Amino acid sequence: MKVLGNGYVELLESMGDDLAIVNAARKSFDTESKEFSDKDRKLLRYMWDNKHTSPFEMVEFKFAVKAPLFVVRQWQRHRTWSYNEVSRRYTSNNLDFHIPAELRFQSKENKQASSCETLSKNKNNDLNKLIRKHIRNSITIYNKMIDEGVCREQARMVLPQNMMVEMVAKVDLSNLIKFLKLRNHPHAQLEIQEYAREIENIITQIVPETMKLYYKSNAKK
Repeated sequence: MKVLGNGYVELLESMGDDLAIVNAARKSFDTESKEFSDKDRKLLRYMWDNKHTSPFEMVEFKFAVKAPLFVVRQWQRHRTWSYNEVSRRYTSNNLDFHIPAELRFQSKENKQASSCETLSKNKNNDLNKLIRKHIRNSITIYNKMIDEGVCREQARMVLPQNMMVEMVAKVDLSNLIKFLKLRNHPHAQLEIQEYAREIENIITQIVPETMKLYYKSNAKK
């Protein structure tokens, strides 16, 4: 699924579903359900409401992600995930950059957040021209350093924060839910909210009963 124009989040693999969650819980009694039933739905809701998280850890997802560097660094604050990303120590190819469609004002109420209000179209266009110029200058310096024999691990330091980064990222459902609650939240940066929403759409196809509980709990807040 495309995000932020030239970014994306894609499900590579998943293990388990709603039935796997309740069967992990039923293992305590050495029983198992063959098909998801109303009885399983009640058990799932009980575990959700009472924060019995270990059965939810039995479901795992692996994603391919392409996102701006400043989004990836926020993402990787969630240390319960496993990550591996394209390293600029190993390659100087396929440089790509995020150009925001709209530039937002700083929030007056929250020191770390942006406002919903955006700059005028003319100001936005003028600043995006400067951003593009900055990218071109950075690439020129980077390529000059590479051509002069400077090692990639040093040359990469001149590349800007809006450079797109590709990574694979794996997480269990319990910790993914925690990620979504934090990152698809009005206080989170808008760019990472967009990735969180796409992940919600993806995993709803795999764990629909769990996601019903997730959406219901969010609606209460």
